[in-house]
Amino acid sequence: MIKQVILLTGTPCIGKTTTAKQLSAKLDALYINLTEYAKTNNLTLSEDKERNTIIIDEEKMPTKLAETINSANKVNIIIDGHYAAAVTPTYLVTKVFVLRRNPKELKQFMEKCGFEGPKLWENLSAEILDICLVEALETQPGKVCELDITGKTTDEVVKEIVDVLEKGKKCYSGIVDWLGMLELEGLTDQYLKV
Repeated sequence: MIKQVILLTGTPCIGKTTTAKQLSAKLDALYINLTEYAKTNNLTLSEDKERNTIIIDEEKMPTKLAETINSANKVNIIIDGHYAAAVTPTYLVTKVFVLRRNPKELKQFMEKCGFEGPKLWENLSAEILDICLVEALETQPGKVCELDITGKTTDEVVKEIVDVLEKGKKCYSGIVDWLGMLELEGLTDQYLKV
């Protein structure tokens, strides 16, 4: 059975998990949330108390993911996590969707989720500086689709992804320039604080 392994990545609070779960239901896919997967499979090294997050074992994660993917009884596998592109073996990956959101909108989402102080500014800066996109382009060359999901519903985002996967719609990377937008609007200092 030929598997279709789809990665959803992007900064925290961007909408990865909501989108990935809905996409998984639509495609009858095995859904893997990397944070939960790491905890369940003893792939954590420690906890970063300052950032309130776990440190995963990046050496063991790819091997365990490969085992899970290869033994899955589903054709479609959706992997959700901001570091999905870095830890999923390239030879198994079909497509990587990097979700992007305007920093002004994303900041509101992050604040609703309780992000504040350094955690808020660090993650907002990661979006502005294309961190998840660059990592995906470096680790999964030729497989990356960048989607600006600003102002879109989850249904609309899932439809865009399905159109790429099933209808051959072209996708691109390098289409978002939040830093340039903020510079043009004179807002760089208000959003880029790291």
